[in-house]
Amino acid sequence: MSRFYIDEVLTPGAEVELSGAVAHHAVRVLRLRDGADVTLFNGHGGEYDGRLHIVGRRAWVNVGRHIAIGRESPLAITLVQAWVAADKLDWLVEKAVELGVAGLILVPTTRSVVQLDGARRERRVRRLREIAISACCQCGRNIVPEMAAANTLREGLEAAAESDRIGLLLAPDATESAVTAVAAAGSISLVVGPEGGLEPAEHLLATDLGYRPVSLGPRILRTETAGLAAIAALQATSGDMH
Repeated sequence: MSRFYIDEVLTPGAEVELSGAVAHHAVRVLRLRDGADVTLFNGHGGEYDGRLHIVGRRAWVNVGRHIAIGRESPLAITLVQAWVAADKLDWLVEKAVELGVAGLILVPTTRSVVQLDGARRERRVRRLREIAISACCQCGRNIVPEMAAANTLREGLEAAAESDRIGLLLAPDATESAVTAVAAAGSISLVVGPEGGLEPAEHLLATDLGYRPVSLGPRILRTETAGLAAIAALQATSGDMH
């Protein structure tokens, strides 16, 4: 069943016009025909049956019943990720969404190879949200994870360090396992540094804010691999892959 994200209120019986990009994807890329059954979601929970109609260049959907189904993990993981190169970050966001991450906060660090100013940073976050939406369409999620970018590392760490969350900091030399650290957790903030790792002062900042250094084993993983490996491991032991 083809799924489409519609950024508006959806009501059974309503007629929803597909925007240019969505219509192009449905008709030209997926090659759906007039009368095809589709699924719509708007990020507010659940999804809707729909029937696609195509007349010339116009495409719209007659909205059917609402299905109150959720595919969110009971383990809410917020990934605090240091900026990485665009191609790596696009891939990382797509796969993190598929693995069930609840939110992502991008942070600048001293060793980050990418440093963006305000306007460029906002454009990049908008692009990453589009990637997250596409990943939700593919994997069946009906809630789009939050995408944000902090001005500083401290700002990002503090934003993710809510009182009911366990804060974890991936560190190759940590003695505690990431998996055993969260045996009964319901909410986690997971910090992943840049290619060259966090500076000692940045590591100290994170631990002062309550983040516990944890390890994923004896091998040192790339920054774009480490967060995804941790999310998968945590989902397998404490989330909905268990």
